[in-house]
Amino acid sequence: MHTFPLHPDCPDVRRLADNPAEALLRAEADIVTAENAAERDCYRRLEDLEEAQQDGRGVTRRTFVAGAAATATALATAQFVTTSASFAATKTGTLIHVFLYGGLDGLSLVAPDDPVLAKARPDLLLGGDSLALGRNFKLTSAFKPLEPWLRSNQLGFIPAVSDERLSRSHFQAADACNLGGLPGETGGRGWLDSLVDALGTGTAFRSVGIGSTLPRSLVGTNGALSLNSVGSLRLNGDEKFRAATEKAIKGLFTGINHPVEEAVQDGLGALSTAQRLAAKPYQPAEGVEYRGVGNAFQQLAQLIKGGANVRVATVGMGGYDTHENQGTGEGGQLWRRLNELASALAAFFTDLGDRADDVTVMVSSEFGRRVASNGGGTDHGHGGVVTVLSGRKLAGSLLGTWNGLNDLDSGDVPEYNNMFNVYGAVAQGRFGLTNAEVDKIFPRQKYTPMKLYA
Repeated sequence: MHTFPLHPDCPDVRRLADNPAEALLRAEADIVTAENAAERDCYRRLEDLEEAQQDGRGVTRRTFVAGAAATATALATAQFVTTSASFAATKTGTLIHVFLYGGLDGLSLVAPDDPVLAKARPDLLLGGDSLALGRNFKLTSAFKPLEPWLRSNQLGFIPAVSDERLSRSHFQAADACNLGGLPGETGGRGWLDSLVDALGTGTAFRSVGIGSTLPRSLVGTNGALSLNSVGSLRLNGDEKFRAATEKAIKGLFTGINHPVEEAVQDGLGALSTAQRLAAKPYQPAEGVEYRGVGNAFQQLAQLIKGGANVRVATVGMGGYDTHENQGTGEGGQLWRRLNELASALAAFFTDLGDRADDVTVMVSSEFGRRVASNGGGTDHGHGGVVTVLSGRKLAGSLLGTWNGLNDLDSGDVPEYNNMFNVYGAVAQGRFGLTNAEVDKIFPRQKYTPMKLYA
């Protein structure tokens, strides 16, 4: 987890190198350098204060703690977790945002029975094995693992989702989606981190990104965790010194009559929870097997079933930039990616059992793709699809506004449903937020509620 933003403004990162991947690596290196410098300064100030206390220069223990609060917080929490929340339990459930990087062709996921498609993309039409949805739409057979949830009104799709601020650039569009607007509008803060403000206190696991780096949607002020596995959350350093280090930290920040004590105890509580959950191999529910991207959902299942009280979480999945060899039909490239995702979600909800009642998964991508085939694939476009899988009943299998494909937007599916209204409505239904609370999550966006839930 980085305490310094990855890139406060997209163009700044691009100026670091001509190659985007190299630019990101250089930005990451700059972050590490800045964090190391900050940590060295913190420890140096702490050492100076300790020396002053030992030398009898009028620095009492109370003065020492008050003057070095930020330093103490960094010392005690930088290794394992940053949090100012209490470790109290809450009952409002979990929202998981799954982001499909590359730009999902929504019309290869769900599509209407429309003659425009037969003419524009004859090689990419959904087959006769598709599943029936409401309002004359059909769903790819790749999602057949989720058919039980479709039939129980817990799986739904919102078509024609976009925002006028999204370009056809992967980098710009993904950034805007994760921030909930442009960098200048959001100050570089992720929309899920803003959502956490509305949810109140929770455990140190209330914001979790599954992966090696924290996604932009969780960047902000609430101390989100980024982890590849539950067992990876532990104190840094040699294994033989960890128990002693944890004991020393606990002793140093106990009984000091200062708010930093609560933060440290919360962090130690998070460590204890992770250690307890990782003490023995995780056993999913009978018959459940996680594969591919499902391994990320297994970590979340372990946390949720273990009582870690996850409030918001993210999972990323790549491979959706299908300019060629798209393979919408069974066995094709895109079909396989969607089937892997559907199988993972089915395993996850089966594994959760009754706990799935309090979980909602929202799947989205940075943009959709053009309606017309390019002769084997599709190019960048707009009007994508958002998928909702929820323990709460939905209002239908095809949600939101749909006005057909007769009037395309420069060859794209028109924006019938604003992306951030969709995000807001999903979160509102999961957590029972007011319109005013949702308004605060998306700066410069006037929230318009949508009926998504029954």
